[in-house]
Amino acid sequence: MTRFFVTSRELDGDFLVLTGENADHAKVLRLKNGEQVLVCDGEGRECICTVSDVSPGQISLVVLSRQESKTEASVRVRVYMAFPKGDKLEHVIQKATELGAYEIVAFPSNRCVSRPDEKSLQKKLERWQKIAASAAEQSGRGLVPRVRVLKSYQEALQDGAQTDLPILFYENERATTLRMALEEQPFRSVSLLTGPEGGLEEREVEQAKNAGFRICTLGSRILRCETAPLCALSAVMYAAGEF
Repeated sequence: MTRFFVTSRELDGDFLVLTGENADHAKVLRLKNGEQVLVCDGEGRECICTVSDVSPGQISLVVLSRQESKTEASVRVRVYMAFPKGDKLEHVIQKATELGAYEIVAFPSNRCVSRPDEKSLQKKLERWQKIAASAAEQSGRGLVPRVRVLKSYQEALQDGAQTDLPILFYENERATTLRMALEEQPFRSVSLLTGPEGGLEEREVEQAKNAGFRICTLGSRILRCETAPLCALSAVMYAAGEF
């Protein structure tokens, strides 16, 4: 069933009107009167609707039923990634959304080569959020992950430590595997924190440990900065019974 995203306020009524990009998309799909579509608010609620009128620039819908999204994961996973070079973060946002991430959070660390200024960050954030929305629509999600940017590594640690199981991945860790950390206790929320191309400094790892993070290895091979968070996210979803 074709899926559209609207605001929470728009989803409250018994009638909906799709305009802008949604209407353009509906036109490409050649929706006709009587066809059913799924309309989501991006926060976990969705409605099954039927097309009642197709006009230039807008599509009118009648709400048939409401429900909570059935495609969201039972565990809320927040992906914390240090700013990478180029467009690697865009790739992670897209794929993490498809895999079921609840949030994607970018932050600076000592070895980050990329350090976007506040002006460019605003434009990037808008683009990143659109990438998340597009991936959520394509993958059939009822929630669009929020993409956030934090100003410092310390903020990332404080923010990530609020979940049931905050985990930082470090290439020099040998004792604790991700599997061991996931089997230690029940969890409903997880933070996964990874570093930039040059990795995290030993001092930063100690700071994370003091903030309550479990320090884990992702195996004997060194993963690229854009591979590590997606690998970890997939493993958590598997452990939570999502696959």
